[in-house]
Amino acid sequence: MTKFDEATRAIRVDDQTYDVCLDNGFSIGGPLNGGYLMAAMLRAVVDESPHEHPVSTSAQFLRVARPGAARVRVERIKTGRTAAVSRATLIQEGQAVVEALVTTATLDPDAVPVWSDGPSAGMPEPDECVRLPDPKPESGLTLNHQIELRFDPPTVGWLKGEPTGRPEMRAYFRLAEPQDPDPYVLALAVDAMPPVVFSAGMRGWAPTVELTWHLRALPAPGWLTVIGSGRLISDGWFDEEVEVWDSAGRLVAQSRQLARLGRG
Repeated sequence: MTKFDEATRAIRVDDQTYDVCLDNGFSIGGPLNGGYLMAAMLRAVVDESPHEHPVSTSAQFLRVARPGAARVRVERIKTGRTAAVSRATLIQEGQAVVEALVTTATLDPDAVPVWSDGPSAGMPEPDECVRLPDPKPESGLTLNHQIELRFDPPTVGWLKGEPTGRPEMRAYFRLAEPQDPDPYVLALAVDAMPPVVFSAGMRGWAPTVELTWHLRALPAPGWLTVIGSGRLISDGWFDEEVEVWDSAGRLVAQSRQLARLGRG
């Protein structure tokens, strides 16, 4: 079992309750990454479902989650032959931290698209992309040690005080440890990059308020290509849309989130 599998493991307590241990390795300066939290919740949902894959997840982030013991409560709302719908609640210290509606289904790994668009932006080869500098130990950015991101150089110009002026971010993504991507890794991938508003000249922690993502296909082994963009920054809020493509050139995940503008 890899570190990511262990860190997202959900242990069944009863028909509706699962224990999880939230891992400090997926922290962003203290708070835990939202994609990581969704992955842990989805383990519980899929275990309780008659279907194998979390094809649609809509999560409301109510409070900051911290490392340590937590529980996932799963309530089945609908059961069908092709899909089931469940409500999942991540609970820590007696309070709901994340509420999610999840649709599960069973995808065909050999499905061939009837039609597919291409990526919204091109990417250079991974060797032509750049890594961010390692964070200082006191920063608490432990997530950076669990994943590998290689960025399209123009979208990290903000590091040198040269943002593009547009909310955008593009990178190759994989776990730092050897592991092929799966639906739970995709849950992490859609929320793994720095906020797209960094490229528009903003900085600071930008907490997610709501995130919806869809699993479109089961990913092939290898790098994932993650392309993020935004449409509006206004009144202390911004949106972020992400598309994830696998090494076979297939669209495997899509997401949209609403977040507060960074502070700090």
